[in-house]
Amino acid sequence: MEASSQPEFCSLFHHAVELVGRRWTGAVLNAILEGNHRYRAIRGAIPGLSDTMLAQRLRELEAEGLLERRVLDTSPVRVEYHLTQKGQALDRPLQALADWAEEWLAGDPERRVTARSGT
Repeated sequence: MEASSQPEFCSLFHHAVELVGRRWTGAVLNAILEGNHRYRAIRGAIPGLSDTMLAQRLRELEAEGLLERRVLDTSPVRVEYHLTQKGQALDRPLQALADWAEEWLAGDPERRVTARSGT
């Protein structure tokens, strides 16, 4: 096949898939979309997620502009994580992926996925 007849590689699509597809990233985004904004609540919503991995994913999502870290002026100081508009825009694609998983992977009990409630 000639190079000119090959479909163009979409680096933006590749970056998006790699970003959301990193281990635990989808689960972290899903937890925040469900309303878990504090570190402990996010971690508690995701069984098996280590502190190190959660901290790393939160930093990555913030660096990508998907997440905003808010330090609240309380005593003691509280930190919350909120999706930016860019991060909130992932709600529909992630829900579509959850719906696909429910339809196509539900027969495999080791891969059981539950869609977010209320959607």
